[in-house]
Amino acid sequence: MAKDKTAYVCNNCGQESAKWIGKCPNCGQWNTFKEIHIAPETSKSIGEKLSHGVMGYANKNVPQALNKVSSTEEVRIDMLDAELNRVLGGGLVAGSMVLIGGEPGIGKSTLTLQTLLKIDKRMLYVSGEESPQQIKMRAERITNVIPDNIIILSETSLERIFAHIKNVNPELIIIDSIQTIATEAVASSAGSVTQIRESAAALLQLAKASNIPIILIGHINKEGSIAGPKVLEHIVDTVLQFEGDQHYMYRILRSIKNRFGSTSELGIYEMQQNGLRPVSNPSELLLTDEPKDLSGIAISSTIEGVRSFLVETQALVSSAAYGTPQRSATGFDQRRLNMLLAVLEKRVGFKLMQKDVFLNIAGGLRITDMAMDLSVISAVLSSNVDTPIETGWCMAGEVGLSGEVRPVSRIEQRITEAEKLGFKHIIIPRNNAQGLDHKFGIAIHPVGKVEEALRLLFG
Repeated sequence: MAKDKTAYVCNNCGQESAKWIGKCPNCGQWNTFKEIHIAPETSKSIGEKLSHGVMGYANKNVPQALNKVSSTEEVRIDMLDAELNRVLGGGLVAGSMVLIGGEPGIGKSTLTLQTLLKIDKRMLYVSGEESPQQIKMRAERITNVIPDNIIILSETSLERIFAHIKNVNPELIIIDSIQTIATEAVASSAGSVTQIRESAAALLQLAKASNIPIILIGHINKEGSIAGPKVLEHIVDTVLQFEGDQHYMYRILRSIKNRFGSTSELGIYEMQQNGLRPVSNPSELLLTDEPKDLSGIAISSTIEGVRSFLVETQALVSSAAYGTPQRSATGFDQRRLNMLLAVLEKRVGFKLMQKDVFLNIAGGLRITDMAMDLSVISAVLSSNVDTPIETGWCMAGEVGLSGEVRPVSRIEQRITEAEKLGFKHIIIPRNNAQGLDHKFGIAIHPVGKVEEALRLLFG
């Protein structure tokens, strides 16, 4: 009998090592290497053994010249969800493996189930966490009519799952979640790094051999220690990150890896009592209850992925109650906030050294677009002088260390979004104004320095 081998895997990035290392050479994190057992039977042989006979599996791979390979377009399955189709790159590719990762309770199973209820294909839903009765209750909460093309299987054994796949002959397979699946070929508990990698590799063999798309659901805990999605990123074709704050109604579906589409796409959903509702125009939702005549509020035209929308930046500046002023940012990089406050104090002349500054991006979104800089500075100054910004103004621009307003990408898309929502004025970087070819119905104000922008807003 072959002896089990051991190896060490980084919980943060999946880097492997033959011995334990204190600091991961790939991601730089400390004390993240965990010991795993490698099965004598490799994951490839496990996958081939289980896949053989499921769909008439046979290994037909032979070497061939690149110019002789047929370049037919991928067959995609319409998910009947505009946001999900956009993130996937146009639909679910046949024979692909998609991993949907996120924190527990964020809505991964709900998103998957409500999508399945719309598709007219024979599907096998494998649940290792919930009973069929629990899944039925969730489906009834989402819709009143449940189709008969969804087969529910509550199972955690990989061998028995493959046997049921052979009998059901599905067109789409869902595994919820991959952390609960275990194979008898590996002598470790379900959820360990070894079990997850071996099970995922076997499922990948099945997907490629039978051309059946497989959707995996994986959990991410708040410490980032994975025996899950981070380890599986190298195996699957597409990695989708479902993120958001459970205290807010909005969820963002972000593409981390996609072999069949762009990784710059993102989808936005609104959590409701009967499931997740795709948000086709997030700007209208984020700005619906725009307050009037309140200081500390500025509107920014931002880009996330390839979509443009307007977000509300809220700031509160008050005298420091204690000796050390507080700096707090929600939905925005706090280090960049500190840099912008230094620019505001050094280049513009406003003393904020003894002031508490709190910043919030409305709606629970987290924005990484550098064009938010101008709205952050404007909101902070508006709160500091207790003067509201006039209604109908929005802005987009990156601020440099010397106080200059630097150009941003896709300025015409930002201007069009602001004009569509009825804004009358927009402040943009001066260098972006030189290449504008279209005539817009919104007044465009190009600026080169922060002082010019603040003078337009506050006189």
